[in-house]
This record gives sequence, C-alpha cells and structure tokens, in this order.
Amino acid sequence: MKIRTGFGYDVHAFAEGRALWLGGVRIEYPRGLAGHSDADVLIHAICDALLGAANLGDIGLHFPDTSAEYKDVDSKIFLSRTMEMLRMSGYELGNVDATVVAEQPKLRPYIQAMQQTLAEVMQVDPDDLSIKATTSEKLGFTGRNEGIAAYASVLLTDRITYSET
Repeated sequence: MKIRTGFGYDVHAFAEGRALWLGGVRIEYPRGLAGHSDADVLIHAICDALLGAANLGDIGLHFPDTSAEYKDVDSKIFLSRTMEMLRMSGYELGNVDATVVAEQPKLRPYIQAMQQTLAEVMQVDPDDLSIKATTSEKLGFTGRNEGIAAYASVLLTDRITYSET
C-alpha cells in the first residue's frame, strides 16, 4: 500500500463586518476573517495539506484569490472539489490532524460540529478528522487577537485494495 503525507497552513486577519467561519461552521463572534472567499482558515489549511500530499499544487493554484468566481465563496466548495481531485488521482483520505490557533473565540464548543460538517463534505467518517484548538499564550499576531491560524497534516492512501492470496 502506498501512503503519502501532507502539511497545510493558513492565516487570516480579523475583519469587521464579516461572519466567522471555521471548519465549515459559523462561529458566534463579533468579527470574521478577512479574505477573498469566506476565509475559513481551517478548511484552507486542510485543502493545502491534501493537495500537497497528492502532489497537486496548492489551494491558490486551484482556487485563486484573483478569480471573481471565488469571491466570498463558501470554502466547503474548495474542500469538496479538492476531495474530487484526490479521488480522481487514485487517493483516499486516511486521516486529518488539524490545529486552530486563536486567543478568541473559544472553539471547544464547536469542534464536534466542525468534525461532522467536514466529514459530510469529505465523505469520510468523523473519526478520521481530529480538530484541536489552542492559543499562542498571547504571543504573536494570534496572541494579540489580530487573526487566526490553522495547521493541518493529512495521510492519504492509494485506492488499490490488496487481498491475501
């Protein structure tokens, strides 16, 4: 069996007048994230990890922030299309391990909804998606509550099934 790993990272600054979306879930918070799409840093990091593991480039290659088609788009569309590309390339998801870094808002109450939402979009078991949240102990731009960062690592397997003979 062939396996591949990938790593993704994304960051967006907070912005007034926008909804906050993380992991495909709307988070109750007075500010959202600035970006061309809905700026869902968690989904963007996962997409980059998936695309990297399959050697298919990065999110900017497939969903450029210069395209009017992607202005204010729901990032779940990026994730769904990324999964289609992976499967067309012969890969299947093994698992995702992701971390969101934010001083505020507190994300623990939303983690299960994020896992369920992402699992539905990716057509995988929620148990294959580990999502964690942490702070940066008031250090750096996330510590100053200027924005949110997300990291993701993934494992892909080939879709060939092996049988014992």
